[in-house]
Amino acid sequence: MTGSGGPGEAFPRPRPTPDALWSALAHVAPHRLREMERQRDTAFSLAAERDSLGPVRGWVAVWTREVEIERRPHLALRRQRALDLLHRTNGKTAPAFRVAMAELRAIEDEAIRE
Repeated sequence: MTGSGGPGEAFPRPRPTPDALWSALAHVAPHRLREMERQRDTAFSLAAERDSLGPVRGWVAVWTREVEIERRPHLALRRQRALDLLHRTNGKTAPAFRVAMAELRAIEDEAIRE
């Protein structure tokens, strides 16, 4: 772990390694472990096929961001609200769709900055 779990954090920030990310996700969002594992398996298969660590690095970057969001309840709640709005618009209301997408990007940007 790299952080001690500050105010508003459900779990300390993990190191950006597959095992540390898995452990953190198991604590803050265990319902997402299958999703993470499927994507990990795909990334590792692609890395072997391409003889490149690019897919693994991409997987680590995605799940570092996802764990950052999940371990910070206010970010996870904001994302859920934005996703709910996105699903309610169902592409029907362009302004609401743009608002939801902008909020999702802002949440991801905040998580990446951390």
